[in-house]
Amino acid sequence: MYDTLEVLASGLSAARLRVNTLASNIANAETTHTVEGGPYKRKDLVQVAHNMPGNFSSVLDRMSLAKPAVAAIVEDQSEGRKVYQPGHPDADKDGFVAYPNINVVTTMTDLMSASRLYQANVTALESARQMLSDAQSIGRSA
Repeated sequence: MYDTLEVLASGLSAARLRVNTLASNIANAETTHTVEGGPYKRKDLVQVAHNMPGNFSSVLDRMSLAKPAVAAIVEDQSEGRKVYQPGHPDADKDGFVAYPNINVVTTMTDLMSASRLYQANVTALESARQMLSDAQSIGRSA
């Protein structure tokens, strides 16, 4: 049971990090100038994939103990969008401003999904803790 709590807590941590990363991307969707120079670079979470050979049943058994983990947070290196704004302080010599490559609608949808995943992890964690508590009280009364 403690393994279950550990897996759920790890999933909760990964979901929280994903929510924070997506929220940061939305907050910086219009940031044209950073300390490093240039527009903000979208950040993406890289999660560890579990490659588990074997039959379906054995894989499910091992996956139940596989903790969700974040391998890294990487910056998107693709070119951002260019908008013609000759009066903007960050405009280039042709009058174009480089904006981050962030689609706010897509990122907001991802954020809603990540928030629901976080909520599901909280619910599962609370249920597991309640089951553990109930099991301990049954053990004490027996």
